[in-house]
Amino acid sequence: MHTASLRGIDLEDLRAFCCAAEAGSIGRAAIALGVSQPAVSKRIASLERRTGVSLLDRTARGVRLTPAGRRVYQYAVGLLERAAALERLLEAARAEVHPLRLAASHSAREAFVDDFLARLHDEGGPLVELFVANSQIVRRLVADGSADIGVAARRPGATPNPSVEEREICPDELVCAVPRAHPWAVRGTIALAEFLSTPLVVRDPGSNSRWCLQSALEAASLPAPTVLTEAATPAAAVQEALRHNAPMVESRRVVERYRLLQVVRVEQLQLPRSYELVLPASAEPTARVRTLAERIAAAAARPQAVETDVDTPPAT
Repeated sequence: MHTASLRGIDLEDLRAFCCAAEAGSIGRAAIALGVSQPAVSKRIASLERRTGVSLLDRTARGVRLTPAGRRVYQYAVGLLERAAALERLLEAARAEVHPLRLAASHSAREAFVDDFLARLHDEGGPLVELFVANSQIVRRLVADGSADIGVAARRPGATPNPSVEEREICPDELVCAVPRAHPWAVRGTIALAEFLSTPLVVRDPGSNSRWCLQSALEAASLPAPTVLTEAATPAAAVQEALRHNAPMVESRRVVERYRLLQVVRVEQLQLPRSYELVLPASAEPTARVRTLAERIAAAAARPQAVETDVDTPPAT
């Protein structure tokens, strides 16, 4: 409740005053509040002007309450506690009306977001509206305020979007995978030249996995992969790989969910990346968004259970 006031008294001025009184020092209060020392001094001075009394005695060793300051402090502490309680009540009321808006990339959704949302529902968590798009679009949705938070795949070496804050939550890598009936499944490892000359099932050009694959090959002065067919989502890519008995490239976390697929190592080719939370850079997240971010990060970092009962991807 940062803009509220009582008869012209700003609650942030009261908070600075109480913090200084408790810390015994304006400098220590500034550290506790995460602001500069002049900012705390300015707020306390503003409060003293409005009340018309001196609230703190300043000495070389710090500050201490004056008799008037002691009386103001006793009431201010209770007022700040009630203000915090009211903010929590209003936050809960908003949560009942407005669902949190989560944008997730296609692979993040299949890797862990869907499972996370199912657990959240079972636990009676907050309402969450899910938007699914390619990773770059996820960042745009968060940047323009269409989503409160996002989960996207990071592009190694990509130029950061200044409108969003990105926090890595778990490592990932792109892997080559084939149906278990494919000849590569028995071999386990193939040469890079054979990989590049074999038609692959790949994601659409706007996807993070396609970008990462092509960027890695370009950096090594290697040709682009031979494309058998393109798929808009990881699930669609798995369907195409199984239908054509062909190799594909996708997130390890997604591939390992399907027991009809086998990861195959490609010599001299590594495609590391990571998943990250995407938050607006222009404003501090609300308590609801911070809590959701913490829970998503915990879900992403949790070891992935192998779902041996999953044979084929859901229809897309």
